[in-house]
Formats: sequence, C-alpha cells, structure tokens
Amino acid sequence: FFFSRVQSTTMAPLSSMDTGAPGATADVDEKLYSRQLYVMGHEAQRRMMSSSVLLIGMSGLGAEVAKNCILAGLHTLVLLDPTPPNSFDLGGNFYLTEEHLSSSNKKGRAELCREKLAELNPYVNVSVADQVPALTEEFQHDILKLVSGTACVVVTVPLPTKLLCAIDAACRDNQSCFIYSQTASVFAQIFCDFGPDFLVSDKDGENPQTSQLESVIPTNSVVIKVLEDQGRHGLETGDVVAFSRVSGIELLNNTEHKIKVTGPFTFELQDSPIAQSIAMDSKSIPVASQGYITQVKQPVTVCFQSYAEALENPQEFMLSDFAKFDRPPILWLAFKALAYYQSTHSGELPPPADKVAATELVSIARSLDKDGVLLSENGTDIKPELDRLLKNLAYGARAILSPMCAFLGGFVGQEVLKACSGKFMPIKGFLFFDAEECLPHEDLPDASVTNNSRYDSQIAVFGKDMQETICDLNYLIVGAGAIGCEMLKNWALMGVGCGKNGNIHVTDMDTIEKSNLSRQFLFRNKDIGEFKSHTAAKAAKAMNPHMNIVAYQEKMAPATENIFGDVFFDKLDGACTALDNVEARLYVDQRCLFYRIPMLESGTLGTKGNTQIVIPHLTENYGATRDPPEKSVPVCTLKNFPNQIEHTLQWARDYFEGVFKQSAEDVNSYLSCSDTEFKD
Repeated sequence: FFFSRVQSTTMAPLSSMDTGAPGATADVDEKLYSRQLYVMGHEAQRRMMSSSVLLIGMSGLGAEVAKNCILAGLHTLVLLDPTPPNSFDLGGNFYLTEEHLSSSNKKGRAELCREKLAELNPYVNVSVADQVPALTEEFQHDILKLVSGTACVVVTVPLPTKLLCAIDAACRDNQSCFIYSQTASVFAQIFCDFGPDFLVSDKDGENPQTSQLESVIPTNSVVIKVLEDQGRHGLETGDVVAFSRVSGIELLNNTEHKIKVTGPFTFELQDSPIAQSIAMDSKSIPVASQGYITQVKQPVTVCFQSYAEALENPQEFMLSDFAKFDRPPILWLAFKALAYYQSTHSGELPPPADKVAATELVSIARSLDKDGVLLSENGTDIKPELDRLLKNLAYGARAILSPMCAFLGGFVGQEVLKACSGKFMPIKGFLFFDAEECLPHEDLPDASVTNNSRYDSQIAVFGKDMQETICDLNYLIVGAGAIGCEMLKNWALMGVGCGKNGNIHVTDMDTIEKSNLSRQFLFRNKDIGEFKSHTAAKAAKAMNPHMNIVAYQEKMAPATENIFGDVFFDKLDGACTALDNVEARLYVDQRCLFYRIPMLESGTLGTKGNTQIVIPHLTENYGATRDPPEKSVPVCTLKNFPNQIEHTLQWARDYFEGVFKQSAEDVNSYLSCSDTEFKD
C-alpha cells in the first residue's frame, strides 16, 4: 500500500462529464465514502462518480486495480479481457479458482470476475466489453473504439508495443488518460500519459501553509520573516501567498504575491506592482511587525510524453527506492527487451526457469543498450549483477505474485483517481520497482510448475521448498480493517497457513460499519454489525479453502494474556499489526520482542503510508523511537496574543486547571499540612 503519493477545475481528460453521465450530479453517500471525502473532498468525489474507465487485462494486477477503482466510487468500469485464465493468474487474482482452469471453461478472465467485482459497490456500473475476441493487433480497431468517452484507459497485461502505442495515441485524440502497468516476478513498471496539458488543481493535497509574520522589511526586494516559534513556513519558490492583518504596511493586506524562498523562515516577494511600490518607498515605509500569510494553492499544467516517445527517449524516471537510484534506466531497458522477446515468440513470455530463453533476453537487452548502462568497466561485458537481474526477470516473467499485484495495484488505482478527479500530482512518465533482494542467488533446483495450482507463480520464482515453508507458517494478524483485509487476501493467495502445520490467527474487537465498505473489501452490506475478524476470516477461507484460520474478538492487552500467552506466542512464526492506534502497536511490539518473533508493522493516513519490519535483536523495534512531542505554546503568546484555535484551547485548559484544579489542590495541601510542615 506505498506510496504511494490528483485535481479539479476545468480539465480536458474529464470527457465523461461532458456526456451527462448520471453520476455527475448524484449525491455523495457520505456514510460510505466518509474516510475518502476527508482526503479527496466532495468536488473530486463527484468527478470520480461521473467518470468512465476502461480496464484492459484481468490477471492479478487487473483484479487489484478494478477492486480499488470500484471501492473508490467511479461511475462506470468497463472490463476487457477475453483471455481464459491460467494457473499463473491464480497467484494474484483473488476471484479466480482452480475450477476456472478446466478445459470446459470458455469464459475470459473479465467475464469470470465481473459479478464478484460488481458486489463491491452498488453505485458503480461494472460491465464486460465482449466484442473483442483477443487482445492482439488483429483486433486493434475494435479495441480503439472502446476508448471514446472514457476518462482513463488502463492496461495491466503485456500487449504488443504497436498496439500499446495505438491505444495511447487514441487516448490523446479523445483527451483520455493512458496508464500502462505490468508485473513480472518481483519486477514492475508503470507508465502514465495524461496528455500534453493535464491540469492539476492541487498537487499535494495538503492544507495551505499558514504563518504569523515577525517582520516585513521594505528593501529593494521586500523581505518577509515569519515567527520561528511556529516552525518553518513550508513554502517553495513560485508559491503564491496572501497577506492579511498586516500592521505597518497595510498596502499588503488582501493581496496575493508570488514568492522566492531565501530560507526556512524567510522569503522575498517577486516582482509585482505592489512589491515595486513598497521597494521604491522603502526609506519612508516602516518595518511591519504583525500580520499573517496564507498559501494560495495554484493549479499546475503538466505536459506528458507519449508512450512511443518515452520508449525512445524517456525524459525522467520517478524513483521508488532511493537505495537503487541507478536502477530505473536498467529496468526500462529490461522491460523493453522483454517486450521485444514477446513480439518474436508469438506473444509468449519466457517460460519459467528456461535458461535458453533467459540467455536470449540478455542478448536482446545487450543489443538495445545504446548508452552502455549494462556494461562493466571494460566496456564489453555485462556486469555480473545485471546479467543476473535480467535472467531473474526472464525466469519469472510469467509469474503473477500477489504482493506485487497488491503493491502496484494501489499505485495504479491512485493514478486512475488522479486522472478522474484532477487531484494530486500524477506519475510523470515511468516508475519502476523491483524486490530482487528477495530472490535466491543461485538457480532454483526445482522450479517446475504443474499448470493447475494456485502456487505455480511462487514456485516459479522461489521454488517448491520455499512454498512449503510458506504454507506451514503460523502467523498472527492484529486488526481486520483495511490493511487487515488486504493482508488476509494476500496470505490466502500466497498459501500462508494453508499447510498441514500452518495456521493464521486474526483478532479484532470491532464490528463492521457502512463506512468500512469503501476500503475493507472483504465485507458486504449484509455483514454490517458482524465482527470484522470472523467475517474477514470466512472471506479469506472462501478464496483459499486450504487456509487454516482462527478468528478472535479479543483485544491484545495485558487483560487477555490468559488467551494470548506463552503457549500461544511460542507457536507463532511472526505477527502482523493492522492497527489504528499507537498504544496497541507498542504492546504487540513488546510481546514480539519478548518472544523473539518478527513483527510486520504498517499504517496509512490518507494517501500516505508506512511500513516497518521488526526482527528482534537485528532491527530497531517499533517502540525504540517515538514521535516527537507536540510543540508547546509559548506562555507569552498564550497569555497576550492567542491567535490560533490551538492557543485558545490551551488557554481554556490552563484557566480551567488554575481555577478548578490547582487552587483546590493548594487548599487541600494546606489543610493536610502539619504545623511543623507549615512552619517549614
């Protein structure tokens, strides 16, 4: 769930709004979308509710993107994927089962998933485009006809490069946004083209910065300094600020100015008639010593490269891992080589653990490497670590891993919301991600697949021995909310706790409310009022009947150590927290530290997220660092010039304690003193 990390006003890509879609004027169900409204706002939510999206590809990544978009509340989602499922799809698509692999099944992946996806949100129209027999260049004309009237087209399966370029060009002609994404083993890519002039009304979604002025110095360039007690101004060069209640230079009041940042507490006004007037009369104008500034959010127009242009000369890469700052151009070349291999093998990706195919992929990448990013210092040989990376990509090119689909699906789903709502800054061009450090350093002794097992993808990447270890894990998950539902879904697809010796324990005291349904996808309307843990466990077991799972409705606290005690923790291989408060996290952290078991910690706040992996006596534990205490309010500000809501609340609290608490305690202390203590 990374983050990941879209806007309003008039915006070309929102072509579906011009068609008079029913969702454009529909009321927002605030009970269902309450949490989302805090982040997106009503206007952005209405834009999404009026938008139509075409989703091409319903393998693992496609299922994740579809689920996220439906929960977010689009107006229409059209699914296009006539391809029958294979065993690799079962590694990431939570609505496909082994029964769908039968030769008697003639339905495509989109048709098989539509009904269950539609259950996620009754406000979203989910349909299947059944007029396209195959996702090939032969039916390019039929595919391109579906682009018209959409706000965004999302491709989540590898298609021929010519077809992808044609779809992107059609999106530009129809003023639709184009997103292409792909996962292969532990490697992933996203490409976004939102057109030549996509308008972003709020690039970060944060509240406008506000500060109290310390001084306004009328020099040749008007210098503004804010009070350091209230922290940095948080502005950037080019931002626009509005002035109010300025004492001494009233000319600034109710005016807006573009600024140039000169320090964390200072900035200058860029050229404007008012700034020039103040500068000209700087000798006669006194220094202002009071007032406020407020950031004025400005819309930003962003120009994107087309997919064809980015394949030849990408302008920039968005970093996903700062420890691998040199990796994006290598992965750009690797995925380009993979697409070339596919085009020369009738659309097929390299088979699992096929050394001949892997060697061919390395050769293709070498021939495409015009800038020599793969070469060692001698200028002729490929670096050994990059040769290994390319071969690992080839070995697992067909593998659809649930964690990778969930991770990338969150990113792509957010990009769809950006395209439809215009809020937050989109990914500009390519984003690549890899988790190659998870892979074995040597070729797997046995990576053969059965072509009829849900675990074929993981066996192809990690081997049979690792899969057996995963199935025999005993894990505790605390919390069955948004993150808890996602984790249980991932574990069901991965096979965690599905072996003879494996088990999953999930505990959560809460019951299901309507507001949970927009982000906790294991629950339905009929489940409202039921316990989250029990309902989530039942839904996870339905995805994988082999999962051994036990649900509790108990709080993880000292009071329940008769249940979650020594015998319980001694059987665990690890714990995962999906909690909404620090106190419970600290308690679970201490228990895991005591019993020396790993803890997987995560949390979300709006569009932000965090993860922390805790391995006792190897990594820092969760409780080792605490958030800094809230900044106290200076007494002089509190007593003489309270100017923020927080100040008035603190003033009232201090007054209450002084009148009703401190005075009473002083009297009680006096009355309880002995004569000797009083004399002292």
